[in-house]
Amino acid sequence: MSTDTPAPSRLRPRDTVRVAFSGLRARPLRAVLSALGIAVGIAAMVAVVGISASSQERVNQQLRELGTDMLTVSPGTSFTGEAKLPEGSVDMIDRIGAVNTSSAVGMLDDINVYRNDEIDPNHTNALAVTAARTDLLDTVSGSVASGRWLDDALADYPAVVLGSTAAERLGISRTDGSIEVWLGDQWFTVVGVLDPVPLAPELDSAAMIGWPIATDLFDFDGSPTTIYERSGEESVDEVAGLLPSTVNPSNPEEVEVSRPSDALAARAAVDETLSALLLALGGVALIVGGIGVANTMVIAVLERRSEVGLRRALGATRPHIRRQFLGESILLAGLGGVGGALLGGLVTAAFAANRGWQVAVPMWVLGGAAAATIVVGALAGAYPAARAARMPPTAALATA
Repeated sequence: MSTDTPAPSRLRPRDTVRVAFSGLRARPLRAVLSALGIAVGIAAMVAVVGISASSQERVNQQLRELGTDMLTVSPGTSFTGEAKLPEGSVDMIDRIGAVNTSSAVGMLDDINVYRNDEIDPNHTNALAVTAARTDLLDTVSGSVASGRWLDDALADYPAVVLGSTAAERLGISRTDGSIEVWLGDQWFTVVGVLDPVPLAPELDSAAMIGWPIATDLFDFDGSPTTIYERSGEESVDEVAGLLPSTVNPSNPEEVEVSRPSDALAARAAVDETLSALLLALGGVALIVGGIGVANTMVIAVLERRSEVGLRRALGATRPHIRRQFLGESILLAGLGGVGGALLGGLVTAAFAANRGWQVAVPMWVLGGAAAATIVVGALAGAYPAARAARMPPTAALATA
């Protein structure tokens, strides 16, 4: 009589995967609906992080293209009210050795611009009229969308260049030398329209005329409202400290110096904070999806008692049953995770393409999505799997 003991029953990993897939295929609609909850959570997480990363990449690209070496100088406040910058401020700034270039605009008070001379002058349309130096465009890294910029010749004549927002509000999209606007009770020919200027957004809603014509027609006193200055990256902080005393030696406290690129960096920080909030909401959706998977697995255990009893009677051990149902739960969550990652990627790509951004989805979010689905699937399937494993085969067959 042989005394050899039979080899213990084994359930290899590939067998676990095959059995788990068989369980899901038996109820495809329920599996799809359960996986959909996981997919929504993962899609939300991937889309939020992807859109935020794409936005930040766009800001970083703008900073690389436009530079972070520009400073703006504007009048502060004094005891008598708003201070004014001296007429020769730009020339004084140019004397600083580290300064590469500088330019300025001067606000023309009580001067408005309209599409025609029949519009009520009380309707200002929130557009500013400024005198601009001819070297302004290069200093602020601006570009012309249509027409041309002011040069030394045009600066002496009634010619105007419109910012992108100003042109849109006035209904002007092209320049051919025949389009005029009513500016300060004078007709001015529109010679150019600018692209948006990220580092000087105040120019977008401005109508800019030459410095000399502003002096001749509107008694402009030559005092700059805003000075734009560029220096080497390594000299920005040093120049920022010198500008107040250079522009107004007697009252440097009446001069404000700012760095426009800081506003873009701050916007990226705000986007990051908002993304963290939305990411938390995506996590809540993922938890809700996990609860749906757990509910599905509990019902599956109750419905498949006969299957569990038959497998136990044929030699399946409790760990085998536990691994089978736990594998189904992880596969169910994994399918939802893959679908959610694809959906989130598509949403990110569509949103970025609509905004003209470069698509940027960090690899950590894809890895995090995969890890999240495994964790959610394991947690959701832990109790149903343990319950199925504890089920005695005779009781399972008896209640089938």
